[in-house]
Amino acid sequence: MFPIRDHNPSGRTPYVTYGLIVANILIFLSYWSLFQQPRALNAFFYDWALIPALVSEGGGLTGMLTSMFLHGGVAHLAGNMLFLFIFGDNIEDEMGHLRFLGFYLACGLLAALTHYLAAPFSPVPTVGASGAIAGVMGGYLLLFPRARVDILVILIVFFKILPIPAWIVLAVWFALQVFGGVGSAADGSGVAYWAHLGGFVAGLLLTVPVWLRRGGPRYWNRTQGHPPHPAARYTDTTTIPKIGRRR
Repeated sequence: MFPIRDHNPSGRTPYVTYGLIVANILIFLSYWSLFQQPRALNAFFYDWALIPALVSEGGGLTGMLTSMFLHGGVAHLAGNMLFLFIFGDNIEDEMGHLRFLGFYLACGLLAALTHYLAAPFSPVPTVGASGAIAGVMGGYLLLFPRARVDILVILIVFFKILPIPAWIVLAVWFALQVFGGVGSAADGSGVAYWAHLGGFVAGLLLTVPVWLRRGGPRYWNRTQGHPPHPAARYTDTTTIPKIGRRR
């Protein structure tokens, strides 16, 4: 079960969101060949990823910024860019291009800081835009809690697209991060759950001024938690065509 789109169209072209997606893809392609050379890939991540133990020794601070533009594989990159594509345009629409870029980078840095504080002596390189994108999701939750988000449910051979309120999608996601973060030290999953949680909370808090400028609770009363413009409508493409019986 994962989100594939929302019903919240942006009012202007989200140039920064598109630019971040392109930048992440191009950077990933620039070191794609290293995945066939584990030693070279490890050396690359040592230079550019976030390594908490290295930060604790007084170095590697640049990794807090550069790590958010690196990914550990195609699925990692694709998942992050999908979430950024779904939620990023609306936050950029509300904040403006440059403020959104600053917001995105700030969320990523605060997510990296949270991850470092949770495991300051970890020697494992951490990469991914997940923390910054979690911040975008936190801002989305505050501004559009009832915007409809389409999720794709896959149960073996059953596929169905279901529209549900954004707050349910994001609350479930947040709960999974909490659950994963509590157990991550024991299972060694390698997922930076605390970075996700830190980015999400940072994004929510950094969006509070935007929410207050729009009236705070009065904004919710006026919009009922929905986007302040007509929602997009999609045709359900998951319907299986009926086939007549042969005679």
